[in-house]
Amino acid sequence: MLSLSLFAGSVFLLAVTVLAKVRLHNWWIRVCEFPRLQLAALALAIAALTPLIESPWVQPTVFVSLLVLALQAYRILPWTPLWRVQVKRADLNNTDPCVSLLISNVLTPNRNARGLVEQILRLQPDVVLTLESDQWWGDKLDDALAEDWPYSVKIPQDNLYGMHLYSRLALEDIQIKRLIQDDIPSIHAKLILEDGSKIDLHALHPRPPAPQESDESLWRDAELLLVGKEISASDNPALLIGDLNDVAWSRTTRLFSRVSGMLDPRRGRGMFSTFHAEYRLLRWPLDHIFITRHFTLASIKRLDKFGSDHFPIHATLCFTPEKRFEQEKPEEDQAEREAADDTIAEAKSRGGE
Repeated sequence: MLSLSLFAGSVFLLAVTVLAKVRLHNWWIRVCEFPRLQLAALALAIAALTPLIESPWVQPTVFVSLLVLALQAYRILPWTPLWRVQVKRADLNNTDPCVSLLISNVLTPNRNARGLVEQILRLQPDVVLTLESDQWWGDKLDDALAEDWPYSVKIPQDNLYGMHLYSRLALEDIQIKRLIQDDIPSIHAKLILEDGSKIDLHALHPRPPAPQESDESLWRDAELLLVGKEISASDNPALLIGDLNDVAWSRTTRLFSRVSGMLDPRRGRGMFSTFHAEYRLLRWPLDHIFITRHFTLASIKRLDKFGSDHFPIHATLCFTPEKRFEQEKPEEDQAEREAADDTIAEAKSRGGE
């Protein structure tokens, strides 16, 4: 009976693995892309336990489990130190201007502002972005940051999609856009580095595919891909930051990287999983920092939890445009370009519903 249960478990893991490859926007399909590490761990456990039981199901169970492990490892290995890095390490001995970023989904009902503010004041980042910040959070952040981070964009909302951006560096051409859905804002601006270089900064927090939020990932996917196409078309140095409500290895995020030509500094370094802060066994990399080839990485670190369901993440990036051709740019093919265009067109035709 136990051997049959293990076989059934391995088949279930394979079914979830295959389901994640289906190119539909339904939330219950897209969420299959999230727990790849957990599925791989369960498959490994089944493969290790099954030979301890005498049963004719041993060989098929081990085979299916190892197949699941291989398929999941294929997707998650690039976000481990076993893979080649995508973003080169910055030379800290040079004089290139650098920018430090701190991104945090604060969880609107969480009222431990002090836990986040203390980390901000200790690290002194150039740019702070908070997601899910309502008016209460905005007031607390203003009290702590307004003097030393004089440039700001404030979008307090009570629907879990408020945003606050604070910067020591000057901001120009600030735009608040609602790209796909009217209740989902995003921030777009020029960030002026200390040497006068202008960087396109994009801050996003699209709606996730989840029963209580949206039956589909279409709106999230379209928003991300739309901004990706704009970044690619401009060819300017750019940073994209935020809680994308998607894992680093998903089809959409990988497509975004190729459509935009942006790099992920976590590749070859680690997952830096930021959600869920309270459940160690259920964590995924949902908060992202993407960069164009004009940057190299000085540091990246997940910070301490402070009552939110997300950990903050902190990174320091150095502006090294002279080295951009030393980093390989992700490229889309014709099929991917058409897939991105179709996703954006469908979301716009349905009016964000």
